[in-house]
Amino acid sequence: MEVSAKTEDRFCVVSVLHERIDAADALEFKDAVRRATTHAPSVVILDLHRVNFIDSSGLGAIVAAMKHLAPQRALVLAGLTPAVEKVFTLTRMDTVFGIFHTLDAALSAHRG
Repeated sequence: MEVSAKTEDRFCVVSVLHERIDAADALEFKDAVRRATTHAPSVVILDLHRVNFIDSSGLGAIVAAMKHLAPQRALVLAGLTPAVEKVFTLTRMDTVFGIFHTLDAALSAHRG
């Protein structure tokens, strides 16, 4: 699972470069996010705009990433595609995570 990470003063953006986060990729995803956020600032923005499919294992991997970062750092999500947003809504995980419709919206919220 390939991710890219870019760190600025107040936040780190981790972009998922695959279209799926599922059982086959969940462990690799968790490891990639941990490596990318080892020295991240207080907010990590997970950019999911390329992800078109997520299953329960993928959702669990994102929750694990959030727990790994807590309590020193917060994980927020950006750019959820309609299919991924539906999974977060159906599981009520949209009440657990801060979710921004676009990466630009998340960046604007955390730059100010």
